[in-house]
This record gives sequence, structure tokens and C-alpha cells, in this order.
Amino acid sequence: MIVVTGGAGFIGSCFVWKLNQLGFDDILIVDHLGHDEKWKNLLGKRFADYLDKDEFIERLEAGAFDAAIKGIVHLGACSTTTESDADYLVANNYHYSQTIARWCLAHQVKLWYASSAATYGDGRLGYDDDDAITVHLCPLNMYGYSKHLFDLWILRNQLQHRFTGFKFFNVFGPNEYHKGDMRSVIHKAFPLARAEARIRLFKSYRPDFPHGGQKRDFVYIKDAVEVMAFFFTRPGISGIFNLGTGNARSWNDLALALFAALGINGQIEYIDMPEALRGKYQYFTQADLTKLRRVGCTHEFMSLEASVADYVRNYLLPEAYL
Repeated sequence: MIVVTGGAGFIGSCFVWKLNQLGFDDILIVDHLGHDEKWKNLLGKRFADYLDKDEFIERLEAGAFDAAIKGIVHLGACSTTTESDADYLVANNYHYSQTIARWCLAHQVKLWYASSAATYGDGRLGYDDDDAITVHLCPLNMYGYSKHLFDLWILRNQLQHRFTGFKFFNVFGPNEYHKGDMRSVIHKAFPLARAEARIRLFKSYRPDFPHGGQKRDFVYIKDAVEVMAFFFTRPGISGIFNLGTGNARSWNDLALALFAALGINGQIEYIDMPEALRGKYQYFTQADLTKLRRVGCTHEFMSLEASVADYVRNYLLPEAYL
């Protein structure tokens, strides 16, 4: 049995879709469905069972799965970058992950887990996933720090030689619909772009970046799960790896790609960034793929324009799920 925590979430449900494509359906999905429509991400997926995340960890520690689990893909976490409850983030993103990792270590089970590009902070040290650099990173928000804490724990205990972590950059695509403010700008902007041919982007507050010229490494969910599948099918490859395209694009590029996908000539409106975000905003991210390529992952990422077109035409317009 393969466990996928966060399996009803955005990346988790899409990875379950990929596992089904690979022929795996003996899957235990672990999540917390709550009151939103995240459950819809499970429609059409093949899996053996579902457990709430708290019940799963209790049963895991009680020995209920000692002979059953063959691997754990740990994608469950609080991914709200504006979350201010530090104790909650430490408990949910750090201590919960430690419990799973310790169990995997004790039972000789492979662990793949989600880290984040938020660990890189303002990028002053670049975006190289070399372990020697990781220990010096300074995240800008508590979410990034909670992910960084677990990376540091992995390195401190030399578990990077046993487990595999993914530093996700700006992932977007189908099945993110339930994420509220944490949805991609594409999903947030889609209704206004379709109805009024307009999109709103944050102004820049740095002279070296024009309005809308801030750049991110946008990676389509279909590309993300292909890279994850590369590692899943090669459990002997371990380490902490960037998962981005290696090609930063501007928010203006993103807006133009959305307009093109809709077949319209749209207008970009630049709006004030909330004060609370200004000191925690990443103006540039770009994954260094040297380490990824070194281990033999040759996956070619879709262009931003092709990715946005697929998302808009095949998922947003028909209101479809992956």
C-alpha cells in the first residue's frame, strides 16, 4: 500500500491521478476534508481507503500499518503563506512530518515529501538546492520557515540519503479550486478576465522591477507530477530537489498568456500590494535544475503559454478536474 498524505489536496490529488496512470490503486489517502469542496478532487481517482490525518497518525504510531505500507508520499501540510499561528505551523508542518519520517526510518519505508521554494526567502543566496546552501537560507514567512525546519532536520540527521524532498515553486493547474487565497493568480483572475477582459496585478515597490515585472518560476501541475513520478519509480534516488521549470517569467507574461488562452485583448490593472505582504514578498524565484538533471531527470517542461492554455481551455472553461 502507498500512503499519500494531503491526497485530496491540489498536488496530492493530481499525484494520485498520476499513480493511477502508472497502475497503482492500492493507495491510502490521508487528509482533512473540512467544509470546503476539496472532496471533489477525489472524484474519478482509484484508491483503497481514506483516513483523516489525525486518525492516520494515531494508527500509524499504534502499529496498525507496520506490515502494510510500502511507501509514503507526504504532501499534507498547511500551505497558507499568510498563516500567523506559528505553533500550529510547527505542529502541523514540522512535528507531524517528523513523526512520519521516524516511522519510515524505523520500518525501512521510503518517504517522499513536500518542501517549498518559500524556504529560499528573498533569494539573496540564490535558488540552488545544494545542501550546503540550504542550511543558510532565511525564509520570509512562517510557512516557509516551517518547511525549512523539516529540511534542516532531514539534513541534520543525514536522512537526505534515505528520503526525497521536493522544493515546489509556483505550482498551478486543475484541482487547486478549493485553496481560497492560496489559489494561483490564473485561477483568481480567470472570472474577471473572461467577463471584462481585465486582470489585476500587484504594483512593484522596488525600482529594479517594473509593475508586473516581478518574476516567478511558474510550474504546471502536470509537469510537477511527472517529475515526482520520476523519483517515485526510482526509490534509490534520494535528496532534496528543486521542482520548478528553471525559467522565471513575469506576472505580465502570465497575464498575456491568460488573455491569449481566452482569445481576447485584455488590459492589466496594477493595484496596491497589502502592507502586510510588502516585506514578505518574493520578487524573483527561479529553480536551479542542476541537481535534478544530474540524477537523470530529463523531463522537458511545458512553456508558460502552453500550460496556461491547457489549464484554461481544458479545465477552467469547462469547470473540470484532473
